[in-house]
Amino acid sequence: MIHTLDDFIREYNKICNMGWIRTHRSGPTGIGKTLEDLLGIQENNIDGPDFGDYELKSCRLGSNSMLTIFTKTPQPRGAINTLRMTFGYSSDAYNNDEKVLHATLSAAGFTSIANTGHSLKISCSPTQISIIDEAETEHAYWTREALRTAFQKKYKNKFIYAKAQAQGSGKDEEFKFVEAYEVSGFNYDSFVTLLEQGKIYVDLRIGQYHDDQKDGQTHDHGTAFRCRLHHRRHQGNPGTAGFLR
Repeated sequence: MIHTLDDFIREYNKICNMGWIRTHRSGPTGIGKTLEDLLGIQENNIDGPDFGDYELKSCRLGSNSMLTIFTKTPQPRGAINTLRMTFGYSSDAYNNDEKVLHATLSAAGFTSIANTGHSLKISCSPTQISIIDEAETEHAYWTREALRTAFQKKYKNKFIYAKAQAQGSGKDEEFKFVEAYEVSGFNYDSFVTLLEQGKIYVDLRIGQYHDDQKDGQTHDHGTAFRCRLHHRRHQGNPGTAGFLR
């Protein structure tokens, strides 16, 4: 288990020298799971940083996938189920007519929801961040104070961003870790500003269970605040990236 930035640099250099490493989990989260395992970081759902004061993020080089900042279920209670039933659509991934809702929303404009005729967007007021429809009706929200608390539990003004080459797919995917950055100056005010500008997105990932006991019931995979981090060895807002390897 690592505890400090020096610990991370030492162990990460060892990992980089290992060459190609088979994924420890298939799918999009495989790279994060593999790196955490190699660093001795136990997988958990706690709100705090992964080690010391650092949250650990990783991505595949050349990937257009977004970086998940954190997940936070919106209010009021039951909002996720209401969103699915109101704006969801049937999916070929399931052998029933129950609905799912997968959509990436922003404050920059409305996002059309499949073939439902509906659209949703993020609306920012002085006290809360809301999900509204095309009629500007609010269906879910986060208070700004709740988002501040969630953000500050996870981030202590900095995080580590590791990148790897990738080849193969599924359970046979392999990673070759090649570089990492310490991103500092990433604070709550920067997060909110980017959210208001439509540069941080809200991913709705609402599926359904498909087992005997909960078949067809709402399965919340985590409402995620995400961004596209176009990093350089030194970059401006939302933070400054220092090259570690």
